[in-house]
Amino acid sequence: MPGRDAHVPGLHRPRQRPLQGLSRVRARSCGVGLSGEDMTVSISTHVLDTGTGSPAARVLVELLHEGEPATVGETDADGRISPLAEGLEPGAYSLVFHPPSEFFTRVELEVELVEGHYHVPLLVSPYGCASYRGS
Repeated sequence: MPGRDAHVPGLHRPRQRPLQGLSRVRARSCGVGLSGEDMTVSISTHVLDTGTGSPAARVLVELLHEGEPATVGETDADGRISPLAEGLEPGAYSLVFHPPSEFFTRVELEVELVEGHYHVPLLVSPYGCASYRGS
């Protein structure tokens, strides 16, 4: 894709998609299961409002699989949903947060859940948001 930096040798420009008001982050995790063994997945989350330095209670969190709702939950007074879902099939899921931010009104994380338990927190403030794979 030619652009203003196309003349710079070795410069890699990732493909970008318009976000249209959606904060989207792609995360991929890796795991190896034993051949022939039934693998199940569980997921939990929590939301921290780093602007106020406190847990974010009553945040709607959706888990989508193939674009369809797998489950929906709301964070408790400690900002947690544990578990959000258990007994899931391995595969690609979207974790959609609706945080208490005037700017980040919807944050969607695409994750590949392979085997075992995943804890995926969201840190959000009026100025930024971040996530990581917790334990």
